Amino acid sequence: MKHIFILTLALGLVAGCGVKEEQAAEKTSGAKLDAGESFLAENAKKEGVKTTSSGLQYKVIKSGTGATPKATDGVKVHYHGTLINGTVFDSSVERGEPISFPVNGVIPGWVEALQLMKVGDKWTLFIPAKLAYGEQSPSPKIPANSVLIFEVELLGIEK
Repeated sequence: MKHIFILTLALGLVAGCGVKEEQAAEKTSGAKLDAGESFLAENAKKEGVKTTSSGLQYKVIKSGTGATPKATDGVKVHYHGTLINGTVFDSSVERGEPISFPVNGVIPGWVEALQLMKVGDKWTLFIPAKLAYGEQSPSPKIPANSVLIFEVELLGIEK
């Protein structure tokens, strides 16, 4: 009987630790969401920043004159991705090599932005968490509910 009590107590402590970690993660995730919403609200007031009906924000750095990709096209881009605190989480620019992918094969914020861009455009995208990865973190470098900032240059359309 004594062993069952100790085992039950140990399992309860282990389970309790998991609950505390989960609660801490939810609190952090909620804080990220709040910080992101505040950032986007302030950012929307800045000169040159446009906001779409979905909440995607962008600022044109350089205007191109080429074609606009469709969701079914492939594209070649250079990009530099950061969190709102400036932490770089991914960058084809730093790797020194552009990347190609299908327009409809990326996060919703990119899908929307790419279909607004023309080849030659260079924009800064401010992507709300709901148009990025939301509550699902794709890697330790991108916390759940993070607003993502990308500098994107559309180099070409690949059919």
